[in-house]
Amino acid sequence: QVQLVESGGGLVQPGGSLRLSCAASGIILRISAMRWYRQAPGNQRELVATIISGGATNYADSVKGRFTISGDNAKNTVYLQMDSLKPEDTAVYYCNADVNIDKYRERAYWGQGTQVTVSS
Repeated sequence: QVQLVESGGGLVQPGGSLRLSCAASGIILRISAMRWYRQAPGNQRELVATIISGGATNYADSVKGRFTISGDNAKNTVYLQMDSLKPEDTAVYYCNADVNIDKYRERAYWGQGTQVTVSS
């Protein structure tokens, strides 16, 4: 089994910054992609940022220029640096990873989520 553990959420004022971390552990041959999603109350879960194993990244339009996703392959960890935070960024943030658990099988795993609240 593979576990994803997120950390770094909290309460921050508008314009502030937070850094989320997500560490993967367990039986991991290779991680092909890691993503951050978020879900606000009453809303569907939305994709925020993606990083693939080669390092390429992609962002939702709503966070471009404010959020930065990065990864540490040696630690199987992904980060989300969130700057210039807005109240509309308030949500539970979830980590997701596509993991090769052996030569033939790739599975998707989810973290438990971490709350980010942007409020004065």
